[in-house]
Amino acid sequence: MTPFQDDAVKAAFDAMPQGPRDGLLQLRELVFAIADDLPEVPSVTEGLRWGQPAYLTSPRIGSTIRLGLPKSGGFAIYANCNSRIISDFAAAYPNWDVIEGNRAVIFTKAKQIDPVRHGALIKSALTYHLRK
Repeated sequence: MTPFQDDAVKAAFDAMPQGPRDGLLQLRELVFAIADDLPEVPSVTEGLRWGQPAYLTSPRIGSTIRLGLPKSGGFAIYANCNSRIISDFAAAYPNWDVIEGNRAVIFTKAKQIDPVRHGALIKSALTYHLRK
């Protein structure tokens, strides 16, 4: 597991219920794995945004990715709702995932995470400003 960069982020994960936390930790690892494979992304910073674990590129060539617990249950990966990240993902993979508007992909179980499909979503977010 990738070490936490911020004690507040670790505390946020520790406070989550076990089932969703396991899925969110898998997504967290996928964020770092995808970032490591992108030479155009020199680093990813982990912090909290709106109380949720968030991942930002440095320099700012990507859009923030957040991981959290939606009110509807399960767990989610969030992108900036003013971007096309989620809508482009939904168009590329129609009817594969539960999509919440233009802001999130919702999961109920960790086994729903597909490293290829959801890795493409993460890559899109981490390189978002390079394509604009």
